[in-house]
Amino acid sequence: MNSIKVVLATSVMLFSILTACSSSANPDISKTAAKSEPTKQEQDVKQEVEKKFAELKVERVTKTNFSGLYEVFIGGEIFYTDEKVSFLMIGKIVDAQTRTDVTEARLSKLTAIKFDDLPLEKGIKLVRGSGARRMAIFEDPNCGYCKKFEQDLNSLENITAYIFPYPILAPDSADKAKAIWCSPDRLKAWQDQMLRGQAATANGTCETPIDQFVALGQRLRVNGIPTSFFEDGERISGALPKATIEAKLVAADRSGVKITAIK
Repeated sequence: MNSIKVVLATSVMLFSILTACSSSANPDISKTAAKSEPTKQEQDVKQEVEKKFAELKVERVTKTNFSGLYEVFIGGEIFYTDEKVSFLMIGKIVDAQTRTDVTEARLSKLTAIKFDDLPLEKGIKLVRGSGARRMAIFEDPNCGYCKKFEQDLNSLENITAYIFPYPILAPDSADKAKAIWCSPDRLKAWQDQMLRGQAATANGTCETPIDQFVALGQRLRVNGIPTSFFEDGERISGALPKATIEAKLVAADRSGVKITAIK
């Protein structure tokens, strides 16, 4: 996928021009997320993309409302093309009126999961207040952004956070994660590592689900950390500011969205 992105990088400027020229079009392409069956045009575009780019596995094609553009979902990323697949571009559509990143919103929908399909009972559980609002987080014990994220997480009220150690950054990440898991108090050991810079002293030789967490994260395409999942099934990557986490918790709690199971 990275090689494809390099090849397509030269089209970003052209894409920006095209986006600006299409600002008069209806920018709301989120309605396409509810479609169950592709149209013939979308099927034709999918076949043509796979014909011209045999190394790519197209998961979904959706026609947008932007100047005949088609959204092509491949490997957890969004590309754009026309009905003849005369180009394939990577870039972002931004709503010129609201300045909303439409591509990012679509990606959140397309990569959503069913929250309760996560192995929540295995996560390191942090409860604050009533614990009524739930979220799950994939983090590496060596991740500086994760440590900043933990500070904001521990200042939120009425949340239950399920933390999945996801050691992918450094050779000793797995050792640290396993030492934390084998500690008598996992939450304390995790917070000592993330908030106070104190490494766990357990030997890390107990049976752990760390390898299962890594496999799960890879299956869910968790490519950046921290990555947070909310009850509506949507994800956000990166160390979110406290206000953003709070807003997303509120939105997820009110959404009532039903997401299909993890496959």
